[in-house]
Amino acid sequence: MTESSATKLLNGDGCRRTLNGKNASKNGYVKNHCLFQQSQKYRRSGEKKQNATHNPSLYKKPFVESYEETPLLVAVLTYMGYGILTVFGYLRDFLRHWNIEKCHVARERDEQKDFVPLYQDFENFYTRNLYMRIRDNWNRPICSVPGAKVDLVERVTHNYNWTFEHTGKVVKDVINMGSYNYLGFAENTGSCADAAVEVTQKYGAGVGSTRCEMGNLDIHEELEELVARFLGVESSMAFGMGFATNSMNIPALTGKGCLILSDELNHASLVLGARLSGSTIRVFKHNNMQSLEKLLRDAIVHGQPRTHRPWKKILIVVEGIYSMEGSIVRLPEVIALKKRYKAYLYLDEAHSIGAVGPNGKGVVDYFGLDPKDVDIMMGTFTKSFGAAGGYIGGKKELIDYLRSHSHSAVYATSMSPPVAQQIITSMKIIMGEDGTTLGADRLRQLSENTNYFRRRLRELGFIIYGNDDSPVVPLMLYMPAKIGAFGREMLKRNIGTVVVGFPATPIIESRARFCVSAAHTREMLDTALEAISEVGDLLQLKYSRREQPLPSLGWMSEDSLLQD
Repeated sequence: MTESSATKLLNGDGCRRTLNGKNASKNGYVKNHCLFQQSQKYRRSGEKKQNATHNPSLYKKPFVESYEETPLLVAVLTYMGYGILTVFGYLRDFLRHWNIEKCHVARERDEQKDFVPLYQDFENFYTRNLYMRIRDNWNRPICSVPGAKVDLVERVTHNYNWTFEHTGKVVKDVINMGSYNYLGFAENTGSCADAAVEVTQKYGAGVGSTRCEMGNLDIHEELEELVARFLGVESSMAFGMGFATNSMNIPALTGKGCLILSDELNHASLVLGARLSGSTIRVFKHNNMQSLEKLLRDAIVHGQPRTHRPWKKILIVVEGIYSMEGSIVRLPEVIALKKRYKAYLYLDEAHSIGAVGPNGKGVVDYFGLDPKDVDIMMGTFTKSFGAAGGYIGGKKELIDYLRSHSHSAVYATSMSPPVAQQIITSMKIIMGEDGTTLGADRLRQLSENTNYFRRRLRELGFIIYGNDDSPVVPLMLYMPAKIGAFGREMLKRNIGTVVVGFPATPIIESRARFCVSAAHTREMLDTALEAISEVGDLLQLKYSRREQPLPSLGWMSEDSLLQD
C-alpha cells in the first residue's frame, strides 16, 4: 500500500481521595474519572492540580468511570498467594520428574531428546500448575440457547481437572451472567429465528466459496448496505469472523514506514493485526489522552527511527468498550487529537455497537459525534446481534480497497446465509424498521439493567471497574484461590459467571466479569445479586472502603485534582 493511495483512503487519570464530609476513605486513593460540560471550574480547598488534564467542553453529558485502588493488604496477600502456588508448582514438577506423581503433561520422548523440543516445558508452568487447578470454571458445555438462562451439562473430574466425564445430568435454568448477549437476540424463537430458518431453507447453511469467486450472495450485499446505513457511513463490508476482521484488515491498511498508536488494553485481535502489518507499534496508557498526545508529538517531531523521515501514516487504534475493564473510550478527546495531529483513527466497536448510545449505534452515537470523524469503524455481530462475524465501515474508497486487498475478504469463505439474515433482522429491529418498538425497548432495558446492577454491586461493598453505562461489569477478586472458588460457588447457586485471572489480567487484578443483558429481568438480577452478596461474604470479597454515596462536588472539571 503506497503512501499516496493510503492518503486517498483515509482522511490521565485523575487520582483523588474520596471524600464524605471531612474524612477520606480508609482505602486510600480511588481513580475516579468524571467529566461534564460546564463553564465553571471547581477546585476544592487543599487539592493540587495534576498534570493529567481533560477537556470537559467536548462532552455533552456526564462521563463517569471509577477504579478503586487495590487495598495494600489484599495486594500483599495476592502476591503471597501466587508465590506459594509457584513454590508448590516446582515441588509438583519435581515429583513428576521422578515419577512419584503421575504426569498428564505432553512430554518429549527420550529418543528425541537431542532434537529441537516440541513442548516448552517451562513456558507451560503456569498452565500446568495454576490454571489446571481451576480449569473446571471454563469450557463448560451448554446444551441450550445461550440466553438469559442456560442449561449446563454436568461433568466431574477424578484427576484434578486434567480430564472430565459427563454424568448424564443437566443443570437446568442457570442464570447466564457471562454471555455477550447484550440485547437478548441469542434466541431460538421470534422473528430473528424464523427469518434465519426461512433463509436456510432457501440458501442452505454454507456458501463454499469466497466473496470474490462464487460466494457473493444478494443477502451479503443487502447486509452491507444496511450496516452502512445503520452506522451512517458511505459503505461497509462484512466478514465471517470477528477476530479476523481486525487481524486481517489492519495489515491491509498499514505497513512498513507507518506508525500504530495502540491502547495498552486493546484486544488480542488488534495486537495481532498490528504486528502482522509490519508497522512500528507504540503503546499509550489506557484511555490516557496525555500519554497519547505525547506519542503523537514525538512522532511528528522525530519521525521514523534513524532516518527521521516523516511517518507515511499514523494510525490510532482504540476500542469502544474494553471487555476486561468495562471502560468506554474517551472518543471526543481522541478525535480532537486525531484532527490536531492529522492522524487516522481505527475504532473497534465489538462490545459497544448495539450496547450503548440512544439508538444503539455504539460510542459514536453515545457521545453524539459525527461518524465521518472516525476513519475506520470496525465492529462485530457476535455480541448485540446474536450472530457471528464482523464489519468494516467508512468511505467508499476505503471499502473498495479492502475488497481486493484484505486477506479476510480474498481468501476467507463467505458468511453463512442464515447468520447474515440473523444480523439483518436484528439490526432492523434495533433501527425500528420492523414497525415495532421492540428495539428501543431492549435498548432502554439494557441501560436500566446496567445502571441497576452496577449501583447494587457498589452498595453491597464490592470493587467494580469501568464506566457507569458499560454493560461489561468487572468485579474484583484479586487472590488466585478466589478465582476458582467464586466460579464454583456461584454455579452451586445456579448462576453462570466468567472468572478471569493472570495473564489475561494484571497479576493482582483477577476478577469476575459480568455481562448484563436486556433479556435479564429484574428478578433475575436480584437473584444474581443475592448470590453474589452471599458468596462475597463467604469469600470476603467486599473490599471497597468507599463511602456511599459520593458527594455531588466529587465531579471533576477540567482540572484533575489530588487531595493532600
